[in-house]
Amino acid sequence: MIAQLQSAAAQIRHAVRAATEGLVGREQLAELIVLAAVAQEHILVIGPPGTAKSAVVRRVAQSMGGRYFEYLLGRFTEPSELFGAVDLKKLREGTVETDVSGMLPEADIVFLDEVFLGSTAILNTLLGVLNERRFRRGHTQIQCPLRVCVGAANGLPDDEALAAFGDRFLLHLFVESVPDNQLEAMLAGGWQSEQRPVQQLLGLAQLDTLSQAMKNVDLGAVRPALAQAIRRLREAGIQLSDRRIVKSQRLIAAAALLGGRLAASDADLWPLLYVLPTKETQQHGREVLRDLFAASSNSHLFSAVEEATLQPMSRLNRLLETAEDYLARSEPPPSQALEGLLREIDANFNSQTLPEPLQHVRGQLTRLLTPTP
Repeated sequence: MIAQLQSAAAQIRHAVRAATEGLVGREQLAELIVLAAVAQEHILVIGPPGTAKSAVVRRVAQSMGGRYFEYLLGRFTEPSELFGAVDLKKLREGTVETDVSGMLPEADIVFLDEVFLGSTAILNTLLGVLNERRFRRGHTQIQCPLRVCVGAANGLPDDEALAAFGDRFLLHLFVESVPDNQLEAMLAGGWQSEQRPVQQLLGLAQLDTLSQAMKNVDLGAVRPALAQAIRRLREAGIQLSDRRIVKSQRLIAAAALLGGRLAASDADLWPLLYVLPTKETQQHGREVLRDLFAASSNSHLFSAVEEATLQPMSRLNRLLETAEDYLARSEPPPSQALEGLLREIDANFNSQTLPEPLQHVRGQLTRLLTPTP
């Protein structure tokens, strides 16, 4: 069982890397889409236009396989544009049924841009799909195969009714434009990604393998730390609804599974940060939970962990993967790249805290820099 989980997690990691190749700074979003899909939850992405939100979702869906549905909502979007038109033949017979062929109710992965612009009729129907995986309209009632819905918007709404709808997305991610120091990498990577389409590397079997194992994850060891984290957030004035608190356990269990484990630990607490609903509460929560997040790590979701916690251990797997990539090359990478990686390793760990796997590859990197006599 464990070997099967580890294999599925490793294959998903490979697919995420392929999907985000060239999309600088967007690995975090791709990894959180996968986390949400395993947990059978949904993610809301908030950020300015043109920050590659749709590109990431589209490429992850392409690499994962399955049926994909994408739509940009507007004030005048009709429900039929998402859910399908009424079957006129059945209507003439006195039955109101919807033809959902190729529409949202049949999709495995859904991306809805400007999700808060949907009409009341659209959002009410979406609630049933998101919460219960059921589509109901007239005489049509079908079970939806939806794994994950990604909603996107430029900002969180002030309207209470829309905010309540946004609360149905358990994960909230706030993205920004690529910073100045990464512009060259973004230009090169964006050009490369446009020339190289994403290949389907998986079916949905790997996601389903992990999702089906959710019920077997042991959360006993991590619940005291989770309860302590909630108490600290409340003391700091950060409130979460009971529903979001309970559902956060699904993300913690999914994080353990994506780490190839059936028992959650303190290393898997980090998804709690993304459950906090606003950018401000996430920034504050990161400081409030700093010591509880110190052990956070994941061998396959390390960008999401690192951005959530900003802790040395959260950087371990990224540093390991980068080092192993350098060492696997037939030609050594530029000395500037090697020196930069060694500096980052030494900035995060000293001789007492350096984990053994990283100590091993650090020695190999150092030898690459040492001229052969």
